[in-house]
Amino acid sequence: MTLKTHLTVLYWSASTYSSAPAFYIPDVVGPDERLRKWNTVTYQQFLSDVEQSARMWSSKLRKCFIAPRSVVGLWLGGMTYADVLHIYGVARAGYIPQLFSLRLPNPDVVYELLHRAGGQAMIYDSSFASVVRDCPVPAIVTVDLGAAAVDNVPLPPIPEPLSEEDTAMIFHTSGSTSGSPKLVHCSYKWLDAIVAKGDLISRPFHEDRKDVIVWMGSMCHIGQTVTLVGALQHGTCVIQPTTLAFSSDELIRMISDCGLNRLTQFATSVAKHLRNSHENPRLLALLQGLDEVLYAGLPLPVEEEKWGRQNGILLRNLFGNTECGPMLISVGGRGQDASLLQPLEGTKYAFLPITAGSGHQENTHHNANSQLLELVILAESPDCPDPSLRQTDGHLHTGDLFVEAAPRRYVSRGRDDDWIKSENSLRCDTKAIEENVRATCADLVAECVVVGNGRPSPALFVEPKGDIDGDKLRKDIIRRTRHFHSRRYLHERIVSSDYIIVVARNTLPRTATKGNIRRRAVEDAFKTELDRVYKVSSKA
Repeated sequence: MTLKTHLTVLYWSASTYSSAPAFYIPDVVGPDERLRKWNTVTYQQFLSDVEQSARMWSSKLRKCFIAPRSVVGLWLGGMTYADVLHIYGVARAGYIPQLFSLRLPNPDVVYELLHRAGGQAMIYDSSFASVVRDCPVPAIVTVDLGAAAVDNVPLPPIPEPLSEEDTAMIFHTSGSTSGSPKLVHCSYKWLDAIVAKGDLISRPFHEDRKDVIVWMGSMCHIGQTVTLVGALQHGTCVIQPTTLAFSSDELIRMISDCGLNRLTQFATSVAKHLRNSHENPRLLALLQGLDEVLYAGLPLPVEEEKWGRQNGILLRNLFGNTECGPMLISVGGRGQDASLLQPLEGTKYAFLPITAGSGHQENTHHNANSQLLELVILAESPDCPDPSLRQTDGHLHTGDLFVEAAPRRYVSRGRDDDWIKSENSLRCDTKAIEENVRATCADLVAECVVVGNGRPSPALFVEPKGDIDGDKLRKDIIRRTRHFHSRRYLHERIVSSDYIIVVARNTLPRTATKGNIRRRAVEDAFKTELDRVYKVSSKA
């Protein structure tokens, strides 16, 4: 059985690119952790460090009578080179890593997920020590691998599956309405497909030089897992930043000091650099010189995407989820179709029409209901996740909605829960309203979300920028968005300030990892307020 994994890729890469830099690690000094420089870790050193980690964890887990092929939880930040060594080392030692990065006031959710996966031990970062208590399995704090005296510990054989459906690792989703994430069991067959995707996404732009990229997110999540396994296949070097939300000044240093040529970040961070480039000619020039600015997780704000493309920045959108990894990638380049999404090679997807319900389309300007397509990962697609995550027909219905803008080219229209249904079952595109508010009221609104499922019309929750009078803010939003709403169906319009609710900054419920506002959670948390708004308006 020849299936590729992150470990088989590592061994091949260490042989092929042994002296090439695999990581640049920040060297910081002082209480403010000022960045001095980046230190180099070669591919051969990376492999040596992983094997050292495997020896150490093999020794520690066997002393706890944890048999190989057991599930071992790793509760880590996932943002450091040491975290990579722990994750790869546990896998190399023959165990199944179950990855957590949740920052929680208590460990109950982690323990529940560990129990559901059959976890036999938990390894945790020292930063979580204050909350790790009463663990139902042996709990081991991470240690400095350099200080581990394990040279005499035999290195276990490289783990091989008995079946392609055997579990190689376990992730979790970033949130759920039930308050507990879903487990995502990843088989060796699935992992092989992820390796192939990483290969496609990370292919260098130039044959004569290797790429340099930056850490995208936590190694405990699928985004950075794919980013790293793709990088390893091409001798790419990955920069570890001082923090995930690194500054534009640090980005400038990465480009000038480390030779970064492909920026890989979540959309929120990319948007920050694009905004800063408005007033920083050097930053703008450096962004223009990059081979690619790849963003994921969320769409870019409309105004920043427009700015980037108008100024020659080569933006590219990677669309994916935890269950399947990356699924779609935009065409890229400078053509008219640069922003359109297309399925990754080797996948087998369907885009199935969404029934529009009873809403009759009365004009062609806003005809989205009849055009909506749901992305469905077919059972025969190699990246289709564990059967426990699929629907009864055997496929994964993602809930991600698209419009086909050209043959096999798509525009994202948000998730199914971005489309609410009014009380008469007509669909309302909340995402379009939110994007319009952000575009027209960027100086007033820090964040917003549209709700109103089952209500006569949508309502807008707003977190303001600065100290702004609520009544004035509501009126300004209505004034600036009036033209947009004049072209929408009656059940999709917000034309009265009564339907705008202003709340304090950081009040709206968000997901734990990406910080996305949870639409359904907002509706639940503010049900009393919404009931009052709609009751008052119905009497007006």
